[in-house]
Amino acid sequence: MEGQSKRSRMHDIITRYFEACNTGDSAQIAACLTSDAIHYFPPGMYGGAFRGGRAIGDRWVKAYNELGSRWVLETVAVDTETNTAVAEWSHYKTRQGKVLRGDEWYAFDEESGLISEIRAYYASPQAADLVRLELAEFDYAGRGYSLEAPGAAPGRGGAH
Repeated sequence: MEGQSKRSRMHDIITRYFEACNTGDSAQIAACLTSDAIHYFPPGMYGGAFRGGRAIGDRWVKAYNELGSRWVLETVAVDTETNTAVAEWSHYKTRQGKVLRGDEWYAFDEESGLISEIRAYYASPQAADLVRLELAEFDYAGRGYSLEAPGAAPGRGGAH
């Protein structure tokens, strides 16, 4: 990454993280994270925080395989002064026919440039009776957001 700006490197790490999640590659997910990275979630989600780069990768591969999870990175904003970024995303659980919208705050390790912390915030609680977990009245289509999961996954197909 010689000659690449810090902003670009931070953005690229997040992009690679999502690409790795979408291929179900635990090693590639972990390669974007420090070995002691932690991924926080809202209360009651996924049994608590995921701890460790490899464990985070393994957990997302499980979601990829069992739920047909696919993610779309919708937008990223980077702050090089604080070594943080925020990304807005869509998480398609294709085997359940559900979509979850949210964003995450990322902290980056100054020395390695890898992600050391992720804090997830969801647009809504994961209510079991909803198939679209997103902001009410927000015009996702009108703003150019994805409306279907990328690629075909076995199961029920993308959420519509």
